Amino acid sequence: MSELIIDQGFIEKAIISVADPIRMRILQEILEKGHVRCCDMVEITGLSQPTCSHHIKLLTESNLIKSRKEGRFNYLTINKSNFTKLARYFENFSGAELAFRSGI
Repeated sequence: MSELIIDQGFIEKAIISVADPIRMRILQEILEKGHVRCCDMVEITGLSQPTCSHHIKLLTESNLIKSRKEGRFNYLTINKSNFTKLARYFENFSGAELAFRSGI
């Protein structure tokens, strides 16, 4: 494995979070728009407010999105540094060392 120190707990939570199609849709919306107000996500997804809040909470707890308060509103943004960590983790599976071990 690379010299990158991996927080296994972060990786596990992140993978669980992105494994859900609703959460992937939420992430895609935030990515496309740059930031989204929490209250707007209900309309965007068509989910009930409690269901939407649950998915946002899981994404926030997995540190894949950040929430910042401005006045009365909370704005959601992608946590790019943690997506970079996740990408680097998966890059380990496509490296030359792995190919060498498997005889590819």
